Amino acid sequence: MDIKLVTALIHPIFAVIWVFPLIGIVSYFAMQTRQRRLQAAAGVKSKIPAAVGLEHVKIGRLMAGSVVMLSLIGFAYATIKGGFIEKKLMEEAPFRGIFLIFIFAFTLISLILLYRAKPKIWRATFATLTSMGLVVIGSQEWIFRRGGEWYISHYYYGLTATIFMVISLAIIPEIYKDRSLAWRRLHIALNTIALFLFMGQGITGMRDLAEIAFYSAK
Repeated sequence: MDIKLVTALIHPIFAVIWVFPLIGIVSYFAMQTRQRRLQAAAGVKSKIPAAVGLEHVKIGRLMAGSVVMLSLIGFAYATIKGGFIEKKLMEEAPFRGIFLIFIFAFTLISLILLYRAKPKIWRATFATLTSMGLVVIGSQEWIFRRGGEWYISHYYYGLTATIFMVISLAIIPEIYKDRSLAWRRLHIALNTIALFLFMGQGITGMRDLAEIAFYSAK
């Protein structure tokens, strides 16, 4: 394999060997946590360890950040190849090139600060800034989106699932404070939808890789 192929495969390799296994682990712990909670509510002594909830939160936080990094890796490859190499941004439009580098750094820093933020207002702020950064980077013309086929688009599935992960990360403390269970229900809804989107990501990702290989061979 040459260097071009290796760099093109970083995004799918990271997804397969790291992110998708984390999704499976988090999903398993989520079901175990819910089962234990239902058993406790019914007055049944559960055989599921009490630590399962903490493990779900810990690995879920890791997964959320990993999904954002996965998106940034995919965007970075497309931006370097389509923007900085093919369109020669630093020569033809240096301000735009510098702006995009800033947005990548801004998005990553916003994610780090989201992990560190405690007050609700700051968690909401950094979750919004992280999501905005992803949208701005993903809106560049060299990002392949299948605009006319958004319903089977690897880009739209991925961006939506990533923003859902960012929101889920931001609302974790609220889940434990809210006695009405509204935040918990929102968390479950977002992550259930995201799980189906991740399944779609596996299908659309394989499709796009197959298309790239087919057209490269012609």
